[in-house]
Amino acid sequence: MDVLEKHSANPGRAGHRLSLEASRIMFEARDTVSDFIGSESVNHVVFTSGGTEGLNTAILGLLLPGDHVITTVAEHNSVYRPLGHCEKRGISHSIARAEADGFTSAEEIEKSLKPSTKAVVVNHISNLTGIVQPLPDIIELCREKGLFLIVDGSQSCGYYDYHVELMGIDFLVGTGHKSLYGPQGTGFLYLRDPELLSPLKYGGTGSESESMVQPSISPDKFESGTPNLPGIAGLAGGLAFIKKYGLEKMAIHKDELRVHFVEELKKIKGITLYGDREDHVYGPVVALNVGTVGSSEISFALDYDFGIMTRSGLHCAPMLHRHMGTLEQGAVRFSFGYHNTHEEVDEGLRALREIAKKY
Repeated sequence: MDVLEKHSANPGRAGHRLSLEASRIMFEARDTVSDFIGSESVNHVVFTSGGTEGLNTAILGLLLPGDHVITTVAEHNSVYRPLGHCEKRGISHSIARAEADGFTSAEEIEKSLKPSTKAVVVNHISNLTGIVQPLPDIIELCREKGLFLIVDGSQSCGYYDYHVELMGIDFLVGTGHKSLYGPQGTGFLYLRDPELLSPLKYGGTGSESESMVQPSISPDKFESGTPNLPGIAGLAGGLAFIKKYGLEKMAIHKDELRVHFVEELKKIKGITLYGDREDHVYGPVVALNVGTVGSSEISFALDYDFGIMTRSGLHCAPMLHRHMGTLEQGAVRFSFGYHNTHEEVDEGLRALREIAKKY
């Protein structure tokens, strides 16, 4: 709100005070994101409109005709659709075998390797079942085989403590409106080596304006057009909120809410829970169904009768739904945030008990 009211100027496009102040705000936000994920250079963090733009930039900018990429059944359509487009350019992909909840081991990814394999794309935490993929093992595999790793952190940034330089992640995508507590339409892409990617879009950057060629320096190379300065400032504000309360503390609270919910959920007759293996780790989302009733009907009842808002349908994760056998029914997803309470979890459980009795 402060940016909208006092600093609505285009950063890097003029020399007057508002533009200079806008540039400072944007630099400080970039520095905040860089520090949050453990990047050694602020110039390796590029602002995007969200996870979709970040994944498109990484996938379409890295892969060339003849390349092969491996991914999982737990990906979002922000991965599948760019890969579908890549097929038209002579780029192939394989989907590694997964367990029932979408868990994909590094060994299964290795089985999909081809001589032409260039990269692995993995959704660190599923937005459907919450399954946490074995990222350290996958990173080790990629290092050993000389593959690039694109990590979709849309669900995990703000829940998982990233140190991209130490971990050896090539590309990390984050979105602002989930666990980072930022506004919609914000996000970022971390690039270990910006020279590896071609930009997704071309245009004005405020730098090298005399040239008809896109600047080669990052972040200018990837940030054509007027940036969403109010949103970027809001994203930095969300990260400041996380820093104030502590990432680990917030993650523990979300985990406790999920455990509370799942343990009581198992006692409700007629509920099907997707993703509850003791040897697997899950993030703070739970997918379920009530009998054979369509997920949209259950989600509507939760909202209309109990004031509880959930996501129903396919969650833009069609491959995992097909894998679980829920492509027709979809699933009802409960998500837990830092502001949720155990009392609210109990209210959700009470509502599900009432709904389950009807079906």
